Amino acid sequence: MNVILSSVKTLKGLYDISGVEVGQHFYWQIGGLQIHAQVLITSWVVIAILLGSVIIAIRNPQEIPTNGQNFFEYVLEFIRDLSKTQIGEEYGSWVPFIGTMFLFIFVSNWSGALLPWKIIKLPHGELAAPTNDINTTVALALPTSVAYFYAGLSKKGLGYFRKYIQPTPILLPINILEDFTKPLSLSFRLFGNILADELVVVLVSLVPSVVPIPVMFLELFTSGIQALIFATLAAAYLGESIEGHHRLTFSF
Repeated sequence: MNVILSSVKTLKGLYDISGVEVGQHFYWQIGGLQIHAQVLITSWVVIAILLGSVIIAIRNPQEIPTNGQNFFEYVLEFIRDLSKTQIGEEYGSWVPFIGTMFLFIFVSNWSGALLPWKIIKLPHGELAAPTNDINTTVALALPTSVAYFYAGLSKKGLGYFRKYIQPTPILLPINILEDFTKPLSLSFRLFGNILADELVVVLVSLVPSVVPIPVMFLELFTSGIQALIFATLAAAYLGESIEGHHRLTFSF
Protein backbone atom coordinates (compact mmCIF):
# COMPACT_ATOMS: atom_id res chain seq x y z
CA MET A 1 0.00 0.00 0.00
CA ASN A 2 2.87 2.35 0.87
CA VAL A 3 4.45 1.62 -2.52
CA ILE A 4 1.23 2.57 -4.33
CA LEU A 5 0.93 5.79 -2.32
CA SER A 6 4.57 6.65 -3.07
CA SER A 7 4.02 6.05 -6.80
CA VAL A 8 0.89 8.22 -6.79
CA LYS A 9 2.79 10.99 -5.01
CA THR A 10 5.59 10.75 -7.57
CA LEU A 11 3.14 11.11 -10.46
CA LYS A 12 1.37 13.99 -8.71
CA GLY A 13 4.72 15.69 -8.19
CA LEU A 14 5.51 15.32 -11.90
CA TYR A 15 2.14 16.85 -12.77
CA ASP A 16 2.71 19.73 -10.36
CA ILE A 17 6.03 20.49 -12.05
CA SER A 18 4.07 21.96 -14.97
CA GLY A 19 3.08 24.78 -12.65
CA VAL A 20 6.69 25.78 -11.96
CA GLU A 21 7.52 29.19 -13.38
CA VAL A 22 10.96 30.74 -13.91
CA GLY A 23 10.58 34.43 -14.72
CA GLN A 24 7.56 36.06 -16.35
CA HIS A 25 5.34 34.28 -18.85
CA PHE A 26 2.91 35.28 -21.58
CA TYR A 27 -0.41 33.40 -21.68
CA TRP A 28 -3.35 33.15 -24.07
CA GLN A 29 -6.76 32.79 -22.48
CA ILE A 30 -8.89 30.49 -24.65
CA GLY A 31 -12.23 29.78 -23.03
CA GLY A 32 -11.48 28.42 -19.60
CA LEU A 33 -7.96 27.35 -20.57
CA GLN A 34 -4.76 29.26 -19.95
CA ILE A 35 -2.31 28.52 -22.77
CA HIS A 36 1.44 29.05 -22.38
CA ALA A 37 1.94 31.17 -25.51
CA GLN A 38 5.73 31.42 -25.36
CA VAL A 39 6.25 27.67 -25.52
CA LEU A 40 3.67 27.22 -28.28
CA ILE A 41 5.12 29.99 -30.45
CA THR A 42 8.71 28.75 -30.23
CA SER A 43 7.64 25.11 -30.62
CA TRP A 44 5.70 25.97 -33.79
CA VAL A 45 8.78 27.74 -35.16
CA VAL A 46 10.94 24.68 -34.47
CA ILE A 47 8.38 22.36 -36.09
CA ALA A 48 8.16 24.69 -39.12
CA ILE A 49 11.97 24.65 -39.45
CA LEU A 50 12.05 20.84 -39.34
CA LEU A 51 9.18 20.36 -41.80
CA GLY A 52 10.44 23.07 -44.15
CA SER A 53 13.97 21.65 -44.20
CA VAL A 54 12.75 18.14 -44.97
CA ILE A 55 10.35 19.30 -47.71
CA ILE A 56 13.03 21.39 -49.40
CA ALA A 57 15.66 18.66 -49.18
CA ILE A 58 13.59 15.69 -50.44
CA ARG A 59 10.88 17.28 -52.59
CA ASN A 60 12.66 15.98 -55.67
CA PRO A 61 14.75 12.89 -54.76
CA GLN A 62 17.68 12.19 -57.06
CA GLU A 63 19.44 8.91 -57.88
CA ILE A 64 22.65 10.83 -57.26
CA PRO A 65 21.75 12.51 -53.95
CA THR A 66 22.06 16.26 -53.56
CA ASN A 67 23.85 17.73 -50.55
CA GLY A 68 20.56 18.22 -48.68
CA GLN A 69 19.42 14.70 -49.48
CA ASN A 70 22.78 13.32 -48.35
CA PHE A 71 22.53 15.22 -45.08
CA PHE A 72 19.07 13.89 -44.21
CA GLU A 73 20.02 10.35 -45.20
CA TYR A 74 23.00 10.63 -42.86
CA VAL A 75 20.74 11.88 -40.03
CA LEU A 76 18.33 8.98 -40.63
CA GLU A 77 21.19 6.47 -40.59
CA PHE A 78 22.49 7.99 -37.35
CA ILE A 79 19.07 7.69 -35.68
CA ARG A 80 18.61 4.13 -36.95
CA ASP A 81 22.04 3.13 -35.62
CA LEU A 82 21.33 4.72 -32.25
CA SER A 83 17.96 2.95 -32.02
CA LYS A 84 19.40 -0.41 -33.04
CA THR A 85 22.27 -0.12 -30.56
CA GLN A 86 20.02 0.66 -27.60
CA ILE A 87 16.81 -1.25 -28.43
CA GLY A 88 18.08 -4.31 -30.26
CA GLU A 89 16.73 -6.18 -33.25
CA GLU A 90 13.17 -4.92 -32.76
CA TYR A 91 14.23 -1.30 -33.17
CA GLY A 92 12.51 -0.63 -36.52
CA SER A 93 9.09 0.46 -35.30
CA TRP A 94 10.66 2.83 -32.76
CA VAL A 95 12.91 4.79 -35.15
CA PRO A 96 10.21 7.45 -35.87
CA PHE A 97 9.64 8.01 -32.14
CA ILE A 98 13.34 8.28 -31.26
CA GLY A 99 14.00 10.39 -34.35
CA THR A 100 11.20 12.81 -33.52
CA MET A 101 12.47 13.25 -29.97
CA PHE A 102 16.08 13.75 -31.07
CA LEU A 103 15.38 16.19 -33.90
CA PHE A 104 12.86 18.29 -31.97
CA ILE A 105 15.15 18.61 -28.95
CA PHE A 106 18.25 19.22 -31.09
CA VAL A 107 16.66 22.03 -33.13
CA SER A 108 14.95 23.47 -30.05
CA ASN A 109 18.24 23.62 -28.16
CA TRP A 110 20.10 25.18 -31.08
CA SER A 111 17.31 27.71 -31.63
CA GLY A 112 18.08 29.16 -28.21
CA ALA A 113 21.61 30.02 -29.35
CA LEU A 114 21.08 30.87 -33.03
CA LEU A 115 17.65 32.52 -33.33
CA PRO A 116 17.24 36.14 -32.14
CA TRP A 117 14.23 35.41 -29.91
CA LYS A 118 14.90 38.47 -27.75
CA ILE A 119 14.07 40.96 -30.53
CA ILE A 120 10.43 39.79 -30.51
CA LYS A 121 8.68 41.79 -27.81
CA LEU A 122 5.84 40.26 -25.79
CA PRO A 123 3.48 41.89 -23.26
CA HIS A 124 5.05 39.70 -20.58
CA GLY A 125 8.27 37.69 -20.55
CA GLU A 126 10.36 36.87 -23.60
CA LEU A 127 10.78 34.07 -26.10
CA ALA A 128 13.43 31.40 -25.63
CA ALA A 129 14.18 27.83 -26.70
CA PRO A 130 11.16 25.54 -26.08
CA THR A 131 13.34 23.21 -24.00
CA ASN A 132 14.15 26.15 -21.71
CA ASP A 133 10.69 25.60 -20.19
CA ILE A 134 9.89 22.78 -17.79
CA ASN A 135 6.48 22.30 -19.44
CA THR A 136 8.18 21.22 -22.66
CA THR A 137 10.64 18.83 -21.06
CA VAL A 138 7.89 17.18 -18.99
CA ALA A 139 5.76 16.89 -22.15
CA LEU A 140 8.68 15.10 -23.83
CA ALA A 141 9.41 12.82 -20.87
CA LEU A 142 5.85 11.59 -20.29
CA PRO A 143 5.36 10.05 -23.79
CA THR A 144 8.72 8.34 -23.30
CA SER A 145 7.42 6.69 -20.13
CA VAL A 146 4.16 5.71 -21.83
CA ALA A 147 6.14 4.20 -24.71
CA TYR A 148 8.31 2.34 -22.19
CA PHE A 149 5.31 0.60 -20.61
CA TYR A 150 3.61 0.05 -23.98
CA ALA A 151 6.71 -1.62 -25.43
CA GLY A 152 7.01 -4.02 -22.49
CA LEU A 153 3.31 -4.91 -22.33
CA SER A 154 2.98 -5.40 -26.09
CA LYS A 155 5.99 -7.75 -26.10
CA LYS A 156 5.40 -9.75 -22.90
CA GLY A 157 1.79 -9.13 -21.91
CA LEU A 158 1.05 -9.20 -18.20
CA GLY A 159 4.26 -11.19 -17.73
CA TYR A 160 6.02 -7.86 -18.13
CA PHE A 161 5.25 -7.07 -14.48
CA ARG A 162 7.40 -10.00 -13.31
CA LYS A 163 10.41 -7.75 -13.71
CA TYR A 164 9.37 -5.84 -10.60
CA ILE A 165 10.09 -8.84 -8.38
CA GLN A 166 13.40 -9.72 -10.02
CA PRO A 167 15.96 -10.67 -8.88
CA THR A 168 14.12 -10.76 -5.53
CA PRO A 169 10.66 -9.59 -4.35
CA ILE A 170 12.40 -7.47 -1.72
CA LEU A 171 13.30 -5.00 -4.47
CA LEU A 172 9.64 -4.50 -5.52
CA PRO A 173 9.32 -0.96 -4.05
CA ILE A 174 12.64 0.16 -5.55
CA ASN A 175 11.82 -1.28 -8.98
CA ILE A 176 8.43 0.45 -9.04
CA LEU A 177 9.85 3.81 -7.96
CA GLU A 178 12.64 3.49 -10.52
CA ASP A 179 10.12 3.41 -13.39
CA PHE A 180 8.08 6.31 -12.04
CA THR A 181 11.15 8.50 -11.49
CA LYS A 182 12.50 8.06 -15.03
CA PRO A 183 10.37 10.90 -16.48
CA LEU A 184 11.51 13.14 -13.61
CA SER A 185 15.13 12.40 -14.45
CA LEU A 186 14.67 12.99 -18.19
CA SER A 187 12.74 16.25 -17.80
CA PHE A 188 14.90 17.84 -15.11
CA ARG A 189 18.18 16.90 -16.80
CA LEU A 190 17.19 18.50 -20.10
CA PHE A 191 15.53 21.55 -18.52
CA GLY A 192 18.38 22.20 -16.09
CA ASN A 193 21.13 21.97 -18.68
CA ILE A 194 19.42 24.20 -21.27
CA LEU A 195 18.44 26.77 -18.64
CA ALA A 196 22.04 26.81 -17.36
CA ASP A 197 23.39 27.26 -20.91
CA GLU A 198 21.15 30.26 -21.53
CA LEU A 199 22.01 31.82 -18.16
CA VAL A 200 25.72 31.48 -18.94
CA VAL A 201 25.20 33.17 -22.31
CA VAL A 202 23.35 36.04 -20.63
CA LEU A 203 26.16 36.52 -18.11
CA VAL A 204 28.91 36.32 -20.74
CA SER A 205 27.08 38.82 -22.95
CA LEU A 206 27.89 41.47 -20.33
CA VAL A 207 31.60 41.28 -21.20
CA PRO A 208 33.34 42.48 -24.43
CA SER A 209 31.89 41.12 -27.68
CA VAL A 210 34.77 38.74 -28.54
CA VAL A 211 34.35 36.61 -25.42
CA PRO A 212 30.77 35.32 -26.08
CA ILE A 213 31.77 33.72 -29.42
CA PRO A 214 33.57 30.63 -28.00
CA VAL A 215 30.88 30.36 -25.32
CA MET A 216 28.21 30.25 -28.04
CA PHE A 217 30.05 27.39 -29.77
CA LEU A 218 30.28 25.60 -26.43
CA GLU A 219 26.53 26.09 -25.95
CA LEU A 220 25.85 24.61 -29.41
CA PHE A 221 28.01 21.59 -28.53
CA THR A 222 26.38 20.96 -25.15
CA SER A 223 22.90 21.52 -26.62
CA GLY A 224 23.55 18.82 -29.22
CA ILE A 225 24.88 16.49 -26.53
CA GLN A 226 21.73 16.97 -24.45
CA ALA A 227 19.55 15.99 -27.41
CA LEU A 228 21.71 12.90 -27.92
CA ILE A 229 21.55 11.95 -24.24
CA PHE A 230 17.75 12.28 -24.12
CA ALA A 231 17.28 10.18 -27.27
CA THR A 232 19.81 7.59 -26.12
CA LEU A 233 18.20 7.21 -22.70
CA ALA A 234 14.72 7.00 -24.26
CA ALA A 235 15.91 4.26 -26.60
CA ALA A 236 17.74 2.48 -23.76
CA TYR A 237 14.58 2.50 -21.63
CA LEU A 238 12.63 0.98 -24.53
CA GLY A 239 15.34 -1.65 -25.01
CA GLU A 240 15.27 -2.46 -21.31
CA SER A 241 11.48 -2.82 -21.42
CA ILE A 242 11.55 -5.08 -24.48
CA GLU A 243 14.64 -7.18 -23.74
CA GLY A 244 14.37 -7.20 -19.94
CA HIS A 245 17.90 -5.93 -19.25
CA HIS A 246 19.90 -2.73 -19.49
CA ARG A 247 21.48 -2.06 -22.90
CA LEU A 248 22.78 1.50 -22.41
CA THR A 249 25.81 2.04 -24.63
CA PHE A 250 27.27 5.09 -26.34
CA SER A 251 28.90 4.99 -29.77
CA PHE A 252 30.18 7.95 -31.74
